[in-house]
Amino acid sequence: MSKRVAKGLQGSVCGNPNIRGEKISRIPAKLRGCGLDNGVKVTEVSGVALTQHAKIDCNTAKALNAWVEKGVKPAVGRRGGGVKSLKVVAHYACRTRNNKRGGKISEHGRGRAVDIAAINLKDGSSMTVLKGWRSAKNGPALKKMHKAACGPFGTVLGPNANRYHQDHFHFDTARYRSGTYCR
Repeated sequence: MSKRVAKGLQGSVCGNPNIRGEKISRIPAKLRGCGLDNGVKVTEVSGVALTQHAKIDCNTAKALNAWVEKGVKPAVGRRGGGVKSLKVVAHYACRTRNNKRGGKISEHGRGRAVDIAAINLKDGSSMTVLKGWRSAKNGPALKKMHKAACGPFGTVLGPNANRYHQDHFHFDTARYRSGTYCR
């Protein structure tokens, strides 16, 4: 399990000193509907490092920052010495939803999504979505984090959503007329 942390990007971005990283050049579309304008490469939000940088737009970076502040930190509390990093397993990628041939473009392909597989703690332990969601030890905290993402993000998917999300949380900033979609 990788607990390495993205390093080297120190500036604040998106007009928020709690979001660390750097602005990136436009990513052109490889498929119709993909691409990222005005993107950022985020390495840290609210003092919590990302295990790999996340290429996303500022709305998504701000939502991730809000989730860490209002969802992750309160759910973890002092357990394991507190939150050290988030295990990022996906960010910008020009692809269809769930990699289905002929499907709609994923919000990942627009820089509006990030997938988190684990919350790494300062004592070296991890709260993984795959093993922790249904456990008595980490399940309640992970469920609180999942619920807290509903609002900052337009779409929140986890293990109860479908087979594609058993091992991670999918968060994106797509907005729907019917409101936030949380499963």
